[in-house]
Amino acid sequence: MKTKEAAKKKDHPRIVSPKEWEAARQKLLVKEKELTRARDALAADRRRMPWLAVEKNYEFDGPEGKASLLDLFDGRRQLIVYRAFFDPGVVGWPEHACVGCSMVADQVAHPAHLNARDTTLAFASRAPQREIERLKTRMGWEHIAWYTITDSFDKDFGVHEWHGTNVFLRDGDRVFRTYFINNRGDEQMGGTWNYLDITALGRQEKWEDSPKGYPQSTPYEWWNWHDDYGNDEASAKVLEQVRRGRAAGAGGDVT
Repeated sequence: MKTKEAAKKKDHPRIVSPKEWEAARQKLLVKEKELTRARDALAADRRRMPWLAVEKNYEFDGPEGKASLLDLFDGRRQLIVYRAFFDPGVVGWPEHACVGCSMVADQVAHPAHLNARDTTLAFASRAPQREIERLKTRMGWEHIAWYTITDSFDKDFGVHEWHGTNVFLRDGDRVFRTYFINNRGDEQMGGTWNYLDITALGRQEKWEDSPKGYPQSTPYEWWNWHDDYGNDEASAKVLEQVRRGRAAGAGGDVT
């Protein structure tokens, strides 16, 4: 009979040589690239989702007072709204938002990169603004725009009893719902790329399979430090480095 110690020693993958390890990595890389391409194809399908016109006028409370759904765009073309459960009656109230929603908030990247793609991210809860501002300060979430739901917005968009992420696009003063995801789909949220991949316009890069006429630019070249978007001098330096790297063959395969 095998001892517990002997069983433990074998309870892991093989120990191999550097050559064998690299061969295994290359084999796995084939599957990883297949997954990346499948994810890109799925995002392309999202960009072709039909749009649903939002006809109802919704009202929120924000740091500066009353705000409409259109106001939440903050002048940008796209809006992502995560329904966070920081409400009376939710476990943790009033010291904490729900555990899962707090984990999502902890993952949120600096919004400047989304803003550079004409996209705004906002959280929405039923807690009053004074509680939201206190929570944001305590948890280090000052970079997240966070509004108070005052009407049937959560019920109308499938986030009354459970978390979820809705995506909207505006055409002038008209607002359209373009996508919705919840459950484990919300686990992927927080990073700039995953947020952009669920929007109607996507990452807006030339390699993407998007409908004709969608805004697109060269990969890497729009990137910047989060505090230097709009700084032409800084952007020029970044652009020079990216193009130098691409010319040297270090640009990589975007697919």
